[in-house]
Amino acid sequence: MSRQAPAGRLVLSPLFPESSKAHTVFREHAKRLAGADAHSQSDADVLRALDRALARAQTVERPAPLRAALYVLTDLARQRWLICVNDEGTVEVQRPKGHHTDPRAEKARIRAQELVKRDEQLREPAARKFITGMESATVHGLRPVSVFSLFRDGRELANSLRHVRSLPDARRADELRKTIDPYLQFVDDGSVCEHTGFRLQDIWRYFRHTWTNHYTSRPGRSMAILVRDRARRFHPVMGIGAIGSPIVQIRERDTWIGWHPETFFHRVAKEPSAELGTWLIKTVDGAIDDLYLDDFLEEQLIARRDLVEPAHAVLTRLKVYGEEQRKLHHRFVCSQDLKQSTSHFGSTDEGHWQTRARTHLYRSKRALSLSEMLRARRVLREILGQRPTADSVCALLEFSEGRQIAKRVLRKAKADRVGTAMGDITVCGAVAPYNRILGGKLVSMLIASPEVVVAYRSRYLNQQSEIASAMAGRPIVRPSQVVLFVTTSLYGAGSSQYNRLRMPAETLGGRPGEHLEYVELGKSEAYGTSHFSMDTVEALVALVQQTSNGQRVNSIFGEGVNPKLRKMREGLDLLKLPTDELLQHGRQRIVYAVPLVRNVQKFLLGMDEEPDYLFDLAMPTEGTEAIIRWWTERWLSKRIMRDEVLAQIEEHTLVRPIRHGARAVLPAVDDGQGDLLDDLAW
Repeated sequence: MSRQAPAGRLVLSPLFPESSKAHTVFREHAKRLAGADAHSQSDADVLRALDRALARAQTVERPAPLRAALYVLTDLARQRWLICVNDEGTVEVQRPKGHHTDPRAEKARIRAQELVKRDEQLREPAARKFITGMESATVHGLRPVSVFSLFRDGRELANSLRHVRSLPDARRADELRKTIDPYLQFVDDGSVCEHTGFRLQDIWRYFRHTWTNHYTSRPGRSMAILVRDRARRFHPVMGIGAIGSPIVQIRERDTWIGWHPETFFHRVAKEPSAELGTWLIKTVDGAIDDLYLDDFLEEQLIARRDLVEPAHAVLTRLKVYGEEQRKLHHRFVCSQDLKQSTSHFGSTDEGHWQTRARTHLYRSKRALSLSEMLRARRVLREILGQRPTADSVCALLEFSEGRQIAKRVLRKAKADRVGTAMGDITVCGAVAPYNRILGGKLVSMLIASPEVVVAYRSRYLNQQSEIASAMAGRPIVRPSQVVLFVTTSLYGAGSSQYNRLRMPAETLGGRPGEHLEYVELGKSEAYGTSHFSMDTVEALVALVQQTSNGQRVNSIFGEGVNPKLRKMREGLDLLKLPTDELLQHGRQRIVYAVPLVRNVQKFLLGMDEEPDYLFDLAMPTEGTEAIIRWWTERWLSKRIMRDEVLAQIEEHTLVRPIRHGARAVLPAVDDGQGDLLDDLAW
């Protein structure tokens, strides 16, 4: 940012000189996008302007920086940032103003931003082919079927609900259950719907394309869920859900659990205990025991005695060695090489994991971890001794090194639990017409049900931890005991399907007075990459790969958290753009947590060995039935009494042409005619 911009605006000065052809192309593209707000240029106009600019970029000497800069600028325009070029020819941008005092306007703004990326995805030939294929008629069991067979006709449902509410109170509950009869279905690889012959994964994917935000897969664990209605033929889909590996860094969640250092320090100051000291020692000892050290001993990097009484020189040697190995990893590694080396993932062969442990990446990680933990062991023994006390724990945290050690232990405790004891609810909601009768609340609570917990635990019961196994040089299987689900609202305002979602745990076999509920933890920071397209990410990665240092971010599991964000940051830095400001997407999201156990904080910190569940895991399907009964009585029975709700349900019909809220609507595709006419105009 070489020039001052008016308040609220950012100057975009990419790395190419102002006198260059690249700068001219960038500036002219900005002029075409100037004023591209919600009331002027369409998304198609913006994309046509990008195509023209990219064509001109091919004529410059080094097109990669210009291409990346053009993609970034275009994404900002598509997200309704204000683009302008001042009298000096300087490009300035300003983020769209939020409507924090008007929740409806803010929701509409964010929805418009999300639809840009969703429609971009649905314009892809593969996505269009998939959706049209699902909607095309086929034959299964001598009956014609399509994905429309899995829609429930709104007129039929509304008429059925009117009949139910006309019945005497004594009969209404039983008849309502005959009218809507939900159940859970878990999506496994290759599993097929017995009613239509479609793969369950394809059914789930189709309905996911009806969401406002675009569909992306996430690395790590994943379990997709369908909620279906056995009350009608074909068992129509009521809603979908998915659980995935948790995002590693969420400040609001970590603060609530106790993983955040300031939370831990406050806890010690308020309630110091010997138990905390014992936990610190146990975590450090376990971290050292879980490291593969044979090569370090063979190469005389360390000696056995150093594990008991580490000298300062040993700690320094390990740190220097770890940093050198990290440089070698960045210099020589290729993502494809590491992906090929994971082909034996799941192997019980220690030789495989020892080979992984001896790679530059894991030599670096092990050396740095050992240096930190040996330093922690030495200090803990000096201050806490063999039998920690509340006073000695307080004394530990009174000086800076003691606080640093506590932070390292918290990171280790988090690493041990975050991937196996938690899950993120990545998809959760009802499809039309069930959304009109608060089906979203049913799906939300069913995701936290005993049946889902048992299914998730069974799916990953024997899965090895890749990072832990590579660090230990042997297969490590950690118990898959999920105790907490976390999710966020798409919008900054409260999510209607999570608000007031609280049911008695006693209904699920728990104790009187306890509840299974969604707890609001706060609002996350408006920061990330969701407002940038995949084309932009690819252009920035291509730019980074052409630098002298090569591509330092390889998307290798174990290299670090959020590789996409790191790639974006490095590419924007190379372009000399205001990275931090551009990565702020201007949206706050409410963070919700669903604790499944009574001792959630102590278990996730590693103080308690076993989780104490709020419900009975021995009868998972009975728990699902209890949730359905609770939802029917608490929400459904009241909702059907409202005439306007039934009128809204009736709007979703299967009369052709089908206009149903559960249908994935494909956006129009530019046929190219606009490009020719626009070029003639220019």
